[in-house]
Amino acid sequence: MLRGSGIRVAIILVIVVGAGVLLYFTPMNLGLDLQGGVHVVLEAKDTEEVTVDEDAMRGAQAIIERRVDGLGVAEPVIQRSGSRRIIVELPGIYDQQQAIDTVGRTAQLEFKDPEGNTVLTGAYLRATRLGQDRFGRPAVDIEFDREGVQRFADMTTRYQGQVTEITLDGETLQEVMIREPILQGEAQITGNFSHEEARHLVVLLQEGALPVPMDVMEIRNVGPTLGQESIDRSMRAGIIGIILVLIYMLMYYKLPGIIADLALGAYVVLVFSILASINATLTLPGIAGLILGIGMAVDANVIIFERIKDELGTGKRLRPAIRGGFTHAFSAIVDANITTLITAAVLFYFGTGPVRGFAVTLSVGIVASMFTAMVITRILMEAVVEKDPEKMAQYFGMRGLAK
Repeated sequence: MLRGSGIRVAIILVIVVGAGVLLYFTPMNLGLDLQGGVHVVLEAKDTEEVTVDEDAMRGAQAIIERRVDGLGVAEPVIQRSGSRRIIVELPGIYDQQQAIDTVGRTAQLEFKDPEGNTVLTGAYLRATRLGQDRFGRPAVDIEFDREGVQRFADMTTRYQGQVTEITLDGETLQEVMIREPILQGEAQITGNFSHEEARHLVVLLQEGALPVPMDVMEIRNVGPTLGQESIDRSMRAGIIGIILVLIYMLMYYKLPGIIADLALGAYVVLVFSILASINATLTLPGIAGLILGIGMAVDANVIIFERIKDELGTGKRLRPAIRGGFTHAFSAIVDANITTLITAAVLFYFGTGPVRGFAVTLSVGIVASMFTAMVITRILMEAVVEKDPEKMAQYFGMRGLAK
């Protein structure tokens, strides 16, 4: 039996060490409140063609969300404010002009004839990709849908040998000499772009034009210094809280408390490694969720130990008491954690930004706390019992019930 416990302990050790290695080589994503970024307030404006209404605002928000997703920004905040405004927060983005060009640009692509009349628009695009021109410089490859193919073929046939123009929101992107008809509906936009500029243009064109113009009412940077200060304070609070919990468990439960402390250490490593592996974003509310999860992990161990004491109080031997304690504690732990998971799911579904970060970290913490309490604590406790059952019974205050 001792050999079997040793194998289980070794497996747990491998899991925890593997999680630690994963965490070491996988950086955590930080939210706007921790790493800084850009805060933008956009306001929709009426035009002669379009009046701002609820449908226009919903469409604008959806397009902005897709644009931000295309940039790969971690944990952005995109939410309505009043009937005409949209608030956008982009963690890790510090270039204000880049933020405006990405989220607030109307992005109306137009192909104009030699007289400057619009012949074709970006509404007929089917695909947009990042490519390279013949000199290896970044460019944007575009492909039209069925109707766009016909329109583009007509345009290039009619104006063969003449100079046409491609514009974005009225600004010239490229002047093109049409040398021959293009019948396949494929073209390339060049213009001495940097790789980042070409990528942003791809994102803008992929997600389509905004239904209404958006004016920038406010834009400001959230500095990383404030974020680092917040991280430092939160880390100090978390470390102090963990140390106090470890000391309490050690003083109150002695040897079982040491086992609980080891399980708690495994919990911390597992939670951070899971968050890093799923590319989750850590925010200040998320850190609060982690600290709350630590308290729940300790609470689970306390419930288990007290159930074991109750089992021993009925006259059971130590090994049956441990089995009974874990069995009876299971339903209480699961019931409490399931209700909290439901709450976290609601927060994630209806929340945005930091609220979602809190929901994610809380959910991961709950699952990890159940695993460490019901699996790791039990494996370590059974290993100690097999080695010295009398000492374990002594620390539970039940001498003579070791066998």
